[in-house]
Amino acid sequence: MSGVRSPSADGKASPAEARGMERLLRVVVPVLMLAGLVGLWQWYVTAFAVPHYILPSPVRVAGALVTDWQVLGPALLVTLKITFSALFLALVGGLALAILLVQSRWIEIALGPYLVILQVTPIVAIAPLILIYAPTTQTALLICAFIVAFFPVLSNTVQGLKSTDHNLIDLYRLYGASRMQTLWLLRLPAALPYFLAGLKIAGGLSLIAAVVAEFAAGSAGAGSGLAFRILESQFRLNIPRLFAALLLLSAAGVAIYAATSLLAHLLLHKWHESAIRREK
Repeated sequence: MSGVRSPSADGKASPAEARGMERLLRVVVPVLMLAGLVGLWQWYVTAFAVPHYILPSPVRVAGALVTDWQVLGPALLVTLKITFSALFLALVGGLALAILLVQSRWIEIALGPYLVILQVTPIVAIAPLILIYAPTTQTALLICAFIVAFFPVLSNTVQGLKSTDHNLIDLYRLYGASRMQTLWLLRLPAALPYFLAGLKIAGGLSLIAAVVAEFAAGSAGAGSGLAFRILESQFRLNIPRLFAALLLLSAAGVAIYAATSLLAHLLLHKWHESAIRREK
């Protein structure tokens, strides 16, 4: 019919088009910003003839990333192995201990003060002791990374389990639900957003802790990670390789954050207020 106009006939974009444009802008704007910063970096190094051992150009960094990949690639795998192992142990241990603390008041009273002491103690202060008592350097690095990644998962999960609506808990009791049924069907789903928030924090911290622990350990050799390659590049004034190693660490951190954010979105976007997208 000639009198009927399409949703976009008045010049306004449809909701689907608006969402698509927003997604496109979320990708294009950061990419353009990055390209501008890299271009400014290249211009500054070229215009002022900055020596490459002080500030290498992006071209030199990219070249070092390619030519030194046989050194940086295995080191990256070592760092990622420690990071993901520590993150997995932190997720399992943090979730299990959080359930115990919430289910038993006496366990919370007994362990609470010592957990706080361990949390507030800087990892660089206890890393030398861990290096002494751990059987291998890799085990010591894993323990250090686990300690740092463990507490965000634990504290967020405990907070989520305790934030369950008490009216719903009373309703479950009224209908004769057991403690395990209440935990599995009510408390854990209610704590899921908090747990995923702790996961996003722990993912980045596990990578940071793996690097800091390796700095403290000063490990070297074929089994060393990117932290040692950074120190080695600094001592040899191989600054392009140093920047390339930093670039790999940054890319790994961004990838971990993106993966954990995607997981949180997939688990929450259909039902939780924090992830539901509403039309403006």
